[in-house]
Amino acid sequence: MRTGRYWAIVFTVWTAAVAAGSGFAVAAGANAAYTVGNYPVEATAANAVAAKQQALADGQKAAFRSLLKRIVPVTAYKQLTRVSGVKAADLIAGITVRSERNSTTAYIASLDFSFQPDAVRSVLSQQNIPFVDQQAAPVTVVTALMQEDPPNAVNDTGVWRRAWTGLDLDHTITPVTLADLKADIPTDTVKMILAGDDKGLQALNTAYGTKLIILAVAEPDVAAKKLTVTLAGRDNVGTLLLKRTYRISDGDLDYASQLAAVVALGVLEGRWKAIKSAPPRQVSNTPVWEATTSGNGEEVTLIAEFASSGQWDQMRSQLLDTPGVDALNIMSVSDRDADVSLSFPGGARRLANALAERGLNLINTQTGWVLRSNY
Repeated sequence: MRTGRYWAIVFTVWTAAVAAGSGFAVAAGANAAYTVGNYPVEATAANAVAAKQQALADGQKAAFRSLLKRIVPVTAYKQLTRVSGVKAADLIAGITVRSERNSTTAYIASLDFSFQPDAVRSVLSQQNIPFVDQQAAPVTVVTALMQEDPPNAVNDTGVWRRAWTGLDLDHTITPVTLADLKADIPTDTVKMILAGDDKGLQALNTAYGTKLIILAVAEPDVAAKKLTVTLAGRDNVGTLLLKRTYRISDGDLDYASQLAAVVALGVLEGRWKAIKSAPPRQVSNTPVWEATTSGNGEEVTLIAEFASSGQWDQMRSQLLDTPGVDALNIMSVSDRDADVSLSFPGGARRLANALAERGLNLINTQTGWVLRSNY
């Protein structure tokens, strides 16, 4: 049984999702999203019966909160206060026990809470709260480890894989199928994928026979007390490249991995909610590369200019590797330039100083910030 500290993460970590706009998306067959599966409950009381009753009551409320944060865009989370008085028990359609154990005073279980789809939709619609409950097409997530010196990519069926299998991957609005790293995807190819190289992504597509595939690579460094996780590939929204570092506290790699998996799934859900709830004119098939590190910064928008696709690949890698760069989005790319937005502590001027050390020249022109290579 996982620790209470982990379940607290599951209950609350959803803000890693991409910010979404307003709107509604209701489709036939969307009811799967209204089951919150593999949900932990735990309570202690004067006797076993009271403990179970308390666990079920608390679990219904918590599962309902998770359901709302699953289907409501992150930008509308504040509006959920308008439904805070709704009784979760009145919306329950059924409860299924996956596992349970108890003592004379405690009850611990993993349950599936199914809610009434039409009733939940009605509650949200009455308060004009946007939601997206249409499931995306399943995406394959390949779990792998990058370890040793020099780094070597290997298949992972341990801590990192378990962190994913502990999530509800079937009922999420972005269903996930887990897969092993195949032998014909060597370390060099993995490195290409993590660097945002299109050739590496094409090799991944060919090996697995699908374009909806994400390589999830964990790079644990227990000595440095950090876990670096990179998601690279394509989901139903477009191309994705996300990198984030997590602190390993008290040597607890299991906890850090669980947190990373929760955040990763939240990002996939957030991207899907963003694209489904955006007005039609905002929907684009243009590849979107994203990277997240850590910290807060000021938003910077710029135009990256380059002479060739090779030079653009190099500039993109330099941006991804710059410490402090957060929420990097590449929304459009032509033969000679790309529209880029990101956040950086101190804003554009400090970013210019940081990039100068990497051979990139960020200048403020009459039309805005422009990024060029010095080479």
